[in-house]
Amino acid sequence: MCGIVGYCGPRPATPIVVAALARLEYRGYDSSGIATVGDDGLRIERRAGKIDVLRAALAQQPSTATTGIGHTRWATHGAPTEANAHPHRDCHDRLAVVHNGIIENYAALREELRAAGHTLRSETDSEVVAHLLEDADEGDLRAALAHILPRLEGAFALAVTHVDHPGVIVGARRHAPLVVGLSDDAGFIASDPSAIAGTATTIVYLEDGDIVELREQVLRVTDGSGRDVERARLPLSDDHAASGKGTYAHYMRKEIDEQPASLRAAIAGRVKNGSISLAEIDHLTPVLRAANRVEMVACGSAYYAALVTARLLERWAGVVVRVSVASEFRYSPPQLDHTVVVIAISQSGETADTIAATRLAQEAGAPVIALVNAAGSSLAREADATVLLQAGPEIAVAATKSFTAQATVGAVTAAAIARLRGVLTPVDERRIAEAIAALPAIAARSVEMSDAAVAVAARIHDATGFLYLGRGAGLPAAIEGALKLKEVGYVHADGYPAGELKHGPIALVDPSRPVVAVATASATLPKLIGNLMEAKARGGMIIAVAESDSPVAAIADLLLPVPSCDEELAPIIAVIPLQRLAYEYAVAHGLDVDQPRNIAKSVTVE
Repeated sequence: MCGIVGYCGPRPATPIVVAALARLEYRGYDSSGIATVGDDGLRIERRAGKIDVLRAALAQQPSTATTGIGHTRWATHGAPTEANAHPHRDCHDRLAVVHNGIIENYAALREELRAAGHTLRSETDSEVVAHLLEDADEGDLRAALAHILPRLEGAFALAVTHVDHPGVIVGARRHAPLVVGLSDDAGFIASDPSAIAGTATTIVYLEDGDIVELREQVLRVTDGSGRDVERARLPLSDDHAASGKGTYAHYMRKEIDEQPASLRAAIAGRVKNGSISLAEIDHLTPVLRAANRVEMVACGSAYYAALVTARLLERWAGVVVRVSVASEFRYSPPQLDHTVVVIAISQSGETADTIAATRLAQEAGAPVIALVNAAGSSLAREADATVLLQAGPEIAVAATKSFTAQATVGAVTAAAIARLRGVLTPVDERRIAEAIAALPAIAARSVEMSDAAVAVAARIHDATGFLYLGRGAGLPAAIEGALKLKEVGYVHADGYPAGELKHGPIALVDPSRPVVAVATASATLPKLIGNLMEAKARGGMIIAVAESDSPVAAIADLLLPVPSCDEELAPIIAVIPLQRLAYEYAVAHGLDVDQPRNIAKSVTVE
């Protein structure tokens, strides 16, 4: 969840590290800090709050040190205070450590270290690493790190610097992302390629258990058994770097508007001339034909995109599909073997719970297909087949274009699996291909029509809570819309199947809690209208996502209009005005829509 950066080279490290941290702030913005090693020894500067607070403090005392590590934090153990901010140091201020992950046995290690005379100055799990290294260090920092790693339980990515080893950074990873970057004269270490794109030209993806020693361009990697290994060096383009906001006030609004383009990219080369082609999974044809079940795993918005995909898979491919929240999958696992295909969905490809679920599946012999946005991510590299979303960078914490890309690529994948299983007729393939091919243009109209959300948000400014309802294909869009409002608007919003309204949630209906319904054209629309009339009879304000000529428009108090769309693909279009509604509601309340409190973009801890 947290972000790690390191630099060693000929230039002052501070501005390079801080600029890289700014690109990683989506990983956490509770606090940040930097440690540099140079002629003035070890210097550490930490601040609670966002990186601009740290940047201002560093400007007061510039440093010429050419080695540094930095961190931006999403708090797990300990409040988001300066004392708990990284980097953490040893008792004698000789070394500094930054950490992403959770040290699960930290409490026992803290007690052991205190008993041995160490003074721990924070509430974090991470600080124990600094003190363990202090005891283990005998002049070889890499060897000291290798010595203590077996004592650490849990997940971690670590970077360490030491006053006795200027120009050197050592690092290690276990179940948390860490990459190394190289340029003509410098070395970098980071949680994410985006942090170092534009400065590093080559990237090395470390494997689980790897330990790295970095000296400008000299790179040494050892695996979990201590053997020197060579990891592939790949080109790193500027495409990994985040694009700016341009004329937009917020990334979230920009990314909402980018959805027609991201959907075009998602289907490019895959849907054309009335056919579906997904070469990425062709090599799994025998497995897909023999499969008797598909298990889908994901978290957050990706989970709701998986619900869209699962419905299409069952209808088009005739296969039984179960969708699980990845964090629960390992603790009530289904029977898994080579006859079960697992599809994992993740924007970052570093979601810890999703990766853990796929590793469990692969250990049981089940092949894994990953739908992921980040090409070099852990999930993308470990899966048996990877289908890239091709959505481009998404900077705002709340998912918008990644959700619609996931659902669209999920639809393409579902159709491709149906074709490979031999159950998709040419007529059905053409119909599906044409419906998917139409999505970018329909999304463009939906983006234009979403301006209606400005007036709707003004009308609901004082609402105390929301009920989001949907039926059939519309349900995932309703639940995702509720999540968006919770994330950026800090107001309670529940997503429910509309038929469940009278089984309890209707008790919440009153004029202060609007009912938001995804009411696009469908076979279940008459049933949904009945549910809305029940809410309206009890004083509920009805906000409908529907076509302008829909019968729902006549009964709704407020309308979020959408263009017509294929029923099964409608959630991809219907969610756009709900994204915009959440955005406008948050802006009207003066909230930080790009970096909402308490949440981070990439959840790399369990």
